[in-house]
Amino acid sequence: MVSTDGKYDETFLANYLDINVIPEIKRIPGVGDATLLGDTYSMRIWLNPELMAQYGLVPADVTAALGEQNIEAPAGTLGENSPNVFQYAMKYRGRLKDVNEFDNIVIRSNADGSVLRLKDIAKVELGRLSYGFHGEVNDRPDVTFLTFQVAGANATEVNEAITKRLEEMSELLPPGVEFVQMMSSNDFLYASIYNVVETLIVAIILVILVVYFFLQDFKSTLIPSIAIIVSLVGTFACLVAAGFSINILTLFALVLAIGTVVDDAIVVVEAVQEKFDSGYTSPYLATKDALSDVTMAVISCTCVFMAVFIPVTFMGGTSGIFYTQFGITMATSVGLSMICALVLCPALCAIMMKPSDGNKSPKSFNGRVRAAYNASFNATMNKYKKGVMFAIHHRWMVWASLIISVILLVFFMKTTKTGLVPQEDQGTLMVNVSTAPGSTLVETTKVMDKVKEILKNTPEIENYSATSGYGLISGQGTSYASCIIDLKQWDERKGAEHTAEAVLGRLNAQFAQIKEAQIFCFQTGMIPGYGMGNSIELNMQDKTGGDMSVFFGHVMNFLGALNQRPEVAMAYTSYAMNFPQIAVDVDAAKCKRAGISPSDVLSALGSYCGGAYVSNYNEFGKVYRVMLQASPKYRLDEQSLNNMYVRNGSEMAPLGQFVTLKSVLGAEVAKRFNLYSSINVNVNAQMGYSSGEVQNAIKEVAAQTLPTGYGYEYGGIAREESQSGGSQTIFIYIICVVLIYLILSCLYESFLIPLAVILSVPFGLMGSFLFAKLFGLENNIYLQTGVIMLIGLLAKTAILITEFAVERRRRGMGIIESAYSAAQARLRPILMTVLTMIFGMLPLMFATGAGANGNSSLRFIRHFA
Repeated sequence: MVSTDGKYDETFLANYLDINVIPEIKRIPGVGDATLLGDTYSMRIWLNPELMAQYGLVPADVTAALGEQNIEAPAGTLGENSPNVFQYAMKYRGRLKDVNEFDNIVIRSNADGSVLRLKDIAKVELGRLSYGFHGEVNDRPDVTFLTFQVAGANATEVNEAITKRLEEMSELLPPGVEFVQMMSSNDFLYASIYNVVETLIVAIILVILVVYFFLQDFKSTLIPSIAIIVSLVGTFACLVAAGFSINILTLFALVLAIGTVVDDAIVVVEAVQEKFDSGYTSPYLATKDALSDVTMAVISCTCVFMAVFIPVTFMGGTSGIFYTQFGITMATSVGLSMICALVLCPALCAIMMKPSDGNKSPKSFNGRVRAAYNASFNATMNKYKKGVMFAIHHRWMVWASLIISVILLVFFMKTTKTGLVPQEDQGTLMVNVSTAPGSTLVETTKVMDKVKEILKNTPEIENYSATSGYGLISGQGTSYASCIIDLKQWDERKGAEHTAEAVLGRLNAQFAQIKEAQIFCFQTGMIPGYGMGNSIELNMQDKTGGDMSVFFGHVMNFLGALNQRPEVAMAYTSYAMNFPQIAVDVDAAKCKRAGISPSDVLSALGSYCGGAYVSNYNEFGKVYRVMLQASPKYRLDEQSLNNMYVRNGSEMAPLGQFVTLKSVLGAEVAKRFNLYSSINVNVNAQMGYSSGEVQNAIKEVAAQTLPTGYGYEYGGIAREESQSGGSQTIFIYIICVVLIYLILSCLYESFLIPLAVILSVPFGLMGSFLFAKLFGLENNIYLQTGVIMLIGLLAKTAILITEFAVERRRRGMGIIESAYSAAQARLRPILMTVLTMIFGMLPLMFATGAGANGNSSLRFIRHFA
């Protein structure tokens, strides 16, 4: 919430949010919490220690007066249980409500009739509970609040409900106050979905063009196109039944499914067309005989393809959610495509397809396309036949190629850099600022002024929110600050130099010039709930239970070595052992000689310097705290203790007489992780390196630098990545291959024939990992789901040839003749299915903006298999 004209300060904005907005937000279904980066109202009593000493008072006297006069008390009833006509409930006024009433609290009544009131020894004002925050949006007063959803809630629905409620409340805001949304997961989601939908439409058009090129007939092309639409509509219905939402992952699966769902329809239509080419004149008979030829192949292909997604549905954790939604979407679409191919397509073929009459002019559009197709297909067929015969006559080369492919596949799988999910341009950046330990809010704000000047001069930034007193990585503290940067829309930032990653690099280079603080910019994490940023989170652990200074020294040595690694851009920690502190020692002997106790001294010291929560008051339908503390000008340094007094009998003695102060350095907070003393560490990957490579570097450096008894645990998304591991994925790959083998063994009633299909898989997988490595792609969830799908696709393509070869073998042809004949007969449908897949992925290859990095992992797997 921001004051556009500067009329309202942060205190007003924070309390307006606390009173009118936060309760409304928390009532929205799916909202778990709303955190206010600001301070609510508090009745502040600023004590004057010198005046209190003149009157012989200590903070405890003020606390006692508040306890006596600022109370809720029942006063009873008059006339109850009596013959009176009425009875009267007596009500005490209760707690004090405004500054004037607190000013007039009676501290002491003297014998001469004079009265000492609170306003005589202190200044009372309606202030803030604490003074640890300062916020601005685009150089205007602002208070930021963060909203978090309940686990399991739909993020899109929660965001939409919040946005709608804020729009309704905007109409009731005071003049000059408005809401500015800095970050919402819906922004990236909707932009990505828009890009995917656009890709979906383009992919459908390209697939239709490929089918038309092979069939040269508009009616024949229309049949697979109808199959695509029917399969996709049916898939959406199944997603609703399964309780899945339309998200980036399911839409990616649908884009990939476009080239897959058309395969079965293509096989049927191509088989009918082949019957026409061989002399059939009846569409009914051509369709009937064609269907008898390809039915088993279609069923086999579909069953195999769907089977590869069975193992992934049993995976747990975050990876399992990705695999399950992706797999079920793909399997459902392909299953429906089989039904369409065997039920809808034959009916359409019998109705719409007709044999060519040969009367069309070669100069017509169809004629030109047919000529181009015949020329290219015949050339391809001739080279293909020569290649097949060469492989048949040099079988040792086939086995050698297979062995080499398996070896290379294993090599590439082990050496390809790894990650969990690719980092995307989400349109939001964050900045964490850590000034010198112990810096005041004023000093931190001065550093933030320099940060804001840099942000103002960055053209890609739409809005920015700056908050002093809270670090996104460091947490709350006056020496910390943060910024949330809202970048302009993706269509306004076209070009590699305007992406979030490019802006981040420029900002970090400029922030490095500010020497007064440690400042770095980072992108938000891809999976909400797994940490604030995209850095690798480490929880360093001291399992020896030793001294924290020794532990901190080992951590700093570890970070120094880690920063020398080329994979690491920056390794840092917000933990510090050099926060300036003052050790307080109370001389008990002096206290006893003066007739007071050390607790009296500490009580007065804490009330004057630290502030004391002494009472409550009611206002705006809420309960607020009454805080007691010395005015800031009376607690500036160590000498201030000589002007703060404690009562010893009838005299007043300065606190400095009983207290010894010593300047020391120490940690601001102590943290534990898994019951061990812990220090938080964040590691940013160098550009061009994956999170998996950084984790390997961390493992190596830890083994070299950390002594026995010291270790680390990953946090956030890095923990999920380290636990998902590659062994589980390899196990899934193996299970998929085994399932394919078992299904084909049942279909062909043979243990050898399925090997012809299975042994074709390593070639395709090797090609995918080869080009993934060449193009610097990560072996992440997107690539892994693409590989699992590719296993089914490779098997599906091989089945088209194997099924026809087996059928010819049963008719009495030799092994070589049946294989050679099946390869020729199935070349056209295989080329059609492969090219429809390739052209269906072309929009992904040229995708930019939101979600483009995820597209990259999928597109290369499919194109280079």
